[in-house]
Amino acid sequence: DGSQTTLILVTRPEKAPIWEAKRASDELGALGIRKQLLVMNGVLQNYDSMDKVEAALFAKQQTALKSIPESLLQYPIATLPLRAYNITGVKNVRRLLSDASVSSEKFTENLPNFHKLNDIVEEIYESGKKIIFTMGKGGVGKTTIAAAIALGLSRKGQKVRLATTDPADHLNLVVGQEKGISVSHIDEKGELKNYQEKVLAKARQTMSEEDLEYVKEDLRSPCTQEIAVFRAFADIVAKSDEETVVLDTAPTGHTILLLESTENYNQQIENTGGEVTQAEKDLLPRLKNPDDTEVIIVTLAETTPFYEAKRLSDDLKRAGLMVRWWVVNASYSLTETTSRFLKTKAKEEVHWIQKVNEISNGNDAVIPWKPFEVKGKNLFELL
Repeated sequence: DGSQTTLILVTRPEKAPIWEAKRASDELGALGIRKQLLVMNGVLQNYDSMDKVEAALFAKQQTALKSIPESLLQYPIATLPLRAYNITGVKNVRRLLSDASVSSEKFTENLPNFHKLNDIVEEIYESGKKIIFTMGKGGVGKTTIAAAIALGLSRKGQKVRLATTDPADHLNLVVGQEKGISVSHIDEKGELKNYQEKVLAKARQTMSEEDLEYVKEDLRSPCTQEIAVFRAFADIVAKSDEETVVLDTAPTGHTILLLESTENYNQQIENTGGEVTQAEKDLLPRLKNPDDTEVIIVTLAETTPFYEAKRLSDDLKRAGLMVRWWVVNASYSLTETTSRFLKTKAKEEVHWIQKVNEISNGNDAVIPWKPFEVKGKNLFELL
């Protein structure tokens, strides 16, 4: 009811987040939620024309803003300005709409020692690990980092399968026609539907309509979605004996614990009339084997992405998966900016880069912000 409810979609002036907002808007619109408002967060309102980095950031944002899909343009669009400070705490929330100040302090690069992404690629190559996951909060660049790692490994002569839950066309766009890399797309909705249909088809052979209703109810649980996607992971890995598999997402700690707890998992499977596949049985021990699997946490040097990433890491550790490497993506502190605005942002980043360095015991790579869309041959710039 639009007279009572407004749906506010929040996105950033970048192409991928804008298309994510479009997808969410379309799905909710199809359910009848049509009173929507789009908030474009972090818009650079003016720039220093003498600074190449800031001018490039402004141009990149403007290009993204010009590509807003028609379906979103039908709704009101509000903008929030990009600020040099992190919007955390009551004081900074109050400052957000009125205070565009930047630090007058000189930015000194007191960053801890860090690695390059290529160092991670070298270690994976030398170790012979075959299952590589990139994990992190939405919008931090998991898919791009996964693609860069896949590219690095393929250039060393490895056969690589890059698997994603992102739309397939996005990853094909990122990787291009690179030799030695195959792309698999995991359609989460499609996998869930296939799993539900298989289970129901089997259940109908032996169950009454009344019993089928119980099965249908169980198939609507969140656990079913996790099992369906994990099954897709397992199938890809099982079919990739000769390949290194790089996935731009990973089973959550909750999924691993669910699968590992035989009693819980078998109960879930029994409730829905399904069965554990051999691929799933084979994959679980491999995931917990640090000689076979590498989980890489991807984050930004900002408050929320860091804490989201830490929570993911803690969940995986509880489930018995080791997290060795962290990647800080799109850092302004490594650019050659002369802008006071971006230098202030860079100064704010240092604290979070130090936190990542501590939590990873020095196993962290930091990648500078890039003024171009990272895809195809540009992926080498990340290594």
